[in-house]
Amino acid sequence: MPIAANTKEQIGTGTRTVGTRTVGTRSVHGRLNGRIPHPNHSLTTPIVQTATYTFRNTADLCDFMEAKIFGGNGDRGEYGRYGNPTVRAVEKRIAALENGEDALLFPTGMSAITNVLLSILPAGSHVIFTDDCYRKTRQFCNTFLTRLGIETSQVPLGDYEAMATAVQPNTRLIISESPTNPYLRVADLEKITAIARSQRRIKTIIDATFATPINQNPLDFGIDLVIHSATKYLGGHNDVMGGVVVGAAGLLHALRQSQGMLGGVIDPHAAYLVERGLKTLALRVRQQNASAQAVAEFLETHPRIERVWYPGLDSHPDHETAVSQMRGFGGVVSFEVAPAPGESPLETAGRFIDAMTIPLIAPSLGGVESLIEQPALMSFYELSTEERLAIGIKNNLVRFAIGIEETADILADLEQALS
Repeated sequence: MPIAANTKEQIGTGTRTVGTRTVGTRSVHGRLNGRIPHPNHSLTTPIVQTATYTFRNTADLCDFMEAKIFGGNGDRGEYGRYGNPTVRAVEKRIAALENGEDALLFPTGMSAITNVLLSILPAGSHVIFTDDCYRKTRQFCNTFLTRLGIETSQVPLGDYEAMATAVQPNTRLIISESPTNPYLRVADLEKITAIARSQRRIKTIIDATFATPINQNPLDFGIDLVIHSATKYLGGHNDVMGGVVVGAAGLLHALRQSQGMLGGVIDPHAAYLVERGLKTLALRVRQQNASAQAVAEFLETHPRIERVWYPGLDSHPDHETAVSQMRGFGGVVSFEVAPAPGESPLETAGRFIDAMTIPLIAPSLGGVESLIEQPALMSFYELSTEERLAIGIKNNLVRFAIGIEETADILADLEQALS
């Protein structure tokens, strides 16, 4: 695993020392000295609630335009669609967490991925994505992109020979999620990078929402862009929506210009809430890692559970890959409940979920509250059992997104629900 000079790593703890700053400290302060004051000596980043920005006089405007045209106008604002000081402060903090040169915030995770795809892919190009990517990402590729004359190929995650074979002369992008939803598959980032670099023009994107910057940094492995749904772990409180893209400054500059035209900008108050979540990200993820590992180990030995999907288990198909490139294995555990006599798999899984008392039944993940769902009903309700099975979704599959409740309480709740 690539490690920078003077860097110390410890798998599974959620901490990482880079020089004199751990990732936990950077989640609180970013790359800046914590004693550098904000405007008006505010402890927190002020919310700059404005749609436009003023200039002292014509000379001030001309100076700004000169700097804007030739680069290096700093964080000086012009119009809200082109930037905001609150948003910019949060972007810098997230870039620091991902070891990226720059970051770009969007109002949702889907806005981030769709803006990137529309900006990078020209008509007549070709994109490859893995089959366990986020469902809406795959749908966008197969519907909207094809309308624009962009070809798409879906390959099984983990089949790198198929991925290499899918590369065409017009391939411009390879997309994967890691870990994936809902089976927590872990992509080998170095293999994806090697395939992409076999052709100069291919860029790589990893949706690392499930991993968080605490557990994994895809840019360290040569990936070009990392995307997060900030709605999940980064925000962390189930009260704000957002998305972010992190990568090299040049590529992010081009995406920023596209964002100004497409108009997908985040509200400064939403950005403020994301930053509030970032300050406790390392603490929350460390707790969620520990609880998820304990839950996965408990469920794997329980007679009422047929199978558990968690990268921290030896039984997971990508366990070795996860160990080699992750510092922790995340807060989501997926598992299959054994059907009770006389019941269908769908009924048994639903009855188990109803018997749980701590997690709330809801989509999403990454917040302080535990959430639980049955993907067959929450995401694939409109499909028949046969159609679900064809895409790998079993009726008895449960996805448990663990919050920050005490591990012992979560285990006790699972025990009573299963019995």
